[in-house]
Amino acid sequence: MSRIGFVGLGAMGSRLAGRLLAAGHQVYGTNRTAAKAAPLIARGLTWCETPREVARSAEVVFSMVTDDAALATVACSRDGILAGLTPGKVWVDMSTVSPHAARALAGRVERLGAALLSAPVSGSVPSAEQGTLEIMVGGDPRVLARVEPLLRLLGRRVIRVGTNDQALLLKLAINISLAEQMLAFAEGVLLAERGGIDRKLAMQVMLGTAVGSPMLKARAPLILDLPQDAWFSLRLVQKDLRLALDAARSLHVPLPGAAVADELVTVAQKLGYGERDLAGLFEVLAQIGAKGERERPPVSRATSDANPGP
Repeated sequence: MSRIGFVGLGAMGSRLAGRLLAAGHQVYGTNRTAAKAAPLIARGLTWCETPREVARSAEVVFSMVTDDAALATVACSRDGILAGLTPGKVWVDMSTVSPHAARALAGRVERLGAALLSAPVSGSVPSAEQGTLEIMVGGDPRVLARVEPLLRLLGRRVIRVGTNDQALLLKLAINISLAEQMLAFAEGVLLAERGGIDRKLAMQVMLGTAVGSPMLKARAPLILDLPQDAWFSLRLVQKDLRLALDAARSLHVPLPGAAVADELVTVAQKLGYGERDLAGLFEVLAQIGAKGERERPPVSRATSDANPGP
């Protein structure tokens, strides 16, 4: 058994903390919304009032929060994780944040005599629950060797990528592909449906071809029945797209597909889909298409029947 801390018990973090509890570890945890921790407390999690208390109580601290601002809050505030770290402890941050934030935080942790591994994941809520995430790790390989048995409780593959910031860059590279794949698939399904082909049939055929990636196959049922609880919300999709676009500018890499996806997600947020799953892009496209049809000017019979000639 290890004394493990977990800061951030949202949709993903709660599943990961639950797997650590199920493996018999003593888990100390905290979350911005205490009510979300109630099921874990019932399973044996020790509630802490602050991230600082979590870090003081644990040998290894995990965290998973939404963005750079949230990470700065749980890390750097008066009662943050940094205030509770002591030499020899390991902090594994599984948040998807900017590469420069990961690099800066790693330096601060190292100056305390502790170690930070950046370990963003590929996979959504079902993957977190089943322990089938892909975990990309940046940081000291010797530190990774110490905590790899814990990470293998959470993911089917644990891959050391390089430095802290490189792990985050690779995660962003994956997420721009997720958004672009989903957008392209939604476009194809909508085109087929508007041409009179049954939506379910169109999806079945498309997923059986070379375009049917594992991600699309897993999310296809959500296009038919979009759930209220997102696996990966469009608000967070846009956060990652913009982090990727920022990184691309500094590296002089063109990302035209990511830029188009970002524009559509902006429309999705305006239509109220910010907290809906990535699969909601289909409904957004359908709404845009229907609006365009309504706004199309009527064509007179004389015009439509006229032969335009050469």
